Amino acid sequence: MARSLARVLSLTVVCGLLLAAPAPAAGGFSFGVAAGEVTSSSAVLWAHADATVEFAYSGDTDFGAEPGQTASYWNDGGVLRRMKAERNAFNIHLGDTIYSDSEVPGLLEPIALSVQQKWDKYKLNLGNPSLGALRGATGFYSHWDDHEFVNDFSPAESTFSNNVTIDGHTLYQQGVKAFRDYAPVRWSAGSGLYRKVRWGRNLELFFLDERSFRSAKADEGGVCNNPQTGQPDYAPTAPQSTRLAFAAFLPSFAEPVSQQCLDTIRSADRTLLGGPQLARFLRDVKRSTARFKVVMNEVPIQQFYALPYDRWEGYEADRQRVLSGLRSVKNVVFLTTDDHATLVNDVRFQTLESGGPRDSGILEVTVGPVATGNLALEVDSITGRPGTATLADTVFFQTQPPAGVGMRCSVLDKFSYGEVKVTGKRLTFTPKGIDGRPQRDGSRPCGPFVLKFRR
Repeated sequence: MARSLARVLSLTVVCGLLLAAPAPAAGGFSFGVAAGEVTSSSAVLWAHADATVEFAYSGDTDFGAEPGQTASYWNDGGVLRRMKAERNAFNIHLGDTIYSDSEVPGLLEPIALSVQQKWDKYKLNLGNPSLGALRGATGFYSHWDDHEFVNDFSPAESTFSNNVTIDGHTLYQQGVKAFRDYAPVRWSAGSGLYRKVRWGRNLELFFLDERSFRSAKADEGGVCNNPQTGQPDYAPTAPQSTRLAFAAFLPSFAEPVSQQCLDTIRSADRTLLGGPQLARFLRDVKRSTARFKVVMNEVPIQQFYALPYDRWEGYEADRQRVLSGLRSVKNVVFLTTDDHATLVNDVRFQTLESGGPRDSGILEVTVGPVATGNLALEVDSITGRPGTATLADTVFFQTQPPAGVGMRCSVLDKFSYGEVKVTGKRLTFTPKGIDGRPQRDGSRPCGPFVLKFRR
């Protein structure tokens, strides 16, 4: 009885939402909406959507405050307010929707490992009016990354924190429960958060789960430690000639990387997605009849060599399997967060390796953060030299191969989001800042980037 009543109530809510406004006022539906053939357990829902779909995405959100303060340290949620103001069909909160291990300076609270501690983090972020308003404004998709669990998380690795060692699989289960308690998502033990969502004839979204099934990172056990620092090497996959060019700023680059480290990174036995998810994704995207296929991607898949362990570059065999599998698929793009910067480039098969660049023809647009430290701050903190990030951006990110990776846009020091417009003929990406304006990469505009439909 309770189950039947729940179904009736669910249908009532759905139908009520569809029919709450007169047909002409149903935004985005040119001929209104209708619910027909209603029974106690089913209904046929009908709508005719415009050809155009617009949405926004960003991630990496920490509204924590400094000790003794109440205001959020990084900002008050301006990126999310701007996303809401776009009046999109839906918005995507793509990864690091909380920070179990906050990066707010001076914050000494223990890492959130238990379900209760993670609940408190979700409550903290949801106390921000801009996030609450965005979630309630229109369609909303949530997705996790590592900080819902712990930094650079893999279920195959244990975590030592708060004087406690916690098994990775235990931490995964606790992170899953807390996330599902505060995010309306579809999850299963077999599929994780992988799902695909169709928006009319023009758009299909594919959400990849890059945490649930991954192997341990290549630097696990110290095999990638640099002999000078005793810590994981900062750019193990970069050619030694590139490393030597930057050795003045990071002397550890003068040391060659161990072959064991490189072999581990390239091993075909390691995976980011897990075999079943990889096979399902490639099958789904190849079968899709949508004009544009958009892959919502937790961690960058393009190459830029710095600290690759947690990204696709640290699982090179899986990266190559995905790119090879997409060779026959047209009109694909990767939309990504995680790296706290706007980074736009072709997802190359290789860039600085012997033989020169090999493009895939697939664009990746990485944006963010919403509210946490940007990539420029992180780079400068690694070297201990302010301005290092600006130099690296100029002489490596923006410079064409073989000296650099030749990004089409790189903005390392701004809060940002991506605004996306899809029609039957083109998909347009515009990286925007916390002020809602299109971003600029120095003196040049950062987009808009246009993917034209190819039959």
